[in-house]
Amino acid sequence: MQERLKIKLSIADRVYPLTIDPSQEEGLRKAAKNIEQLAKKFEQNYAVRDKQDVLAMCALQFASKIEQGGIDQSEGTKKAKERLRALDDLVNSKLSLK
Repeated sequence: MQERLKIKLSIADRVYPLTIDPSQEEGLRKAAKNIEQLAKKFEQNYAVRDKQDVLAMCALQFASKIEQGGIDQSEGTKKAKERLRALDDLVNSKLSLK
């Protein structure tokens, strides 16, 4: 069993100590970096009252990307199923003729 790793991530001027599996480290560090970059962008471009507002806007941004990805994937799956049904109907109609 892999040993757990203790790391510290800094987000919005706060340090968060975490105990994680080593395989999670890269993803968590990238996520923290992305949050920091987006927070800085929001602070520069919008009138925000405090870090809580910035973090809420970051959370909304990331959550909406995940949700939109699910919606896009669902629509793509629906279109693929429709095309497969049409192809199946075409094959079945050709087989019935013989």
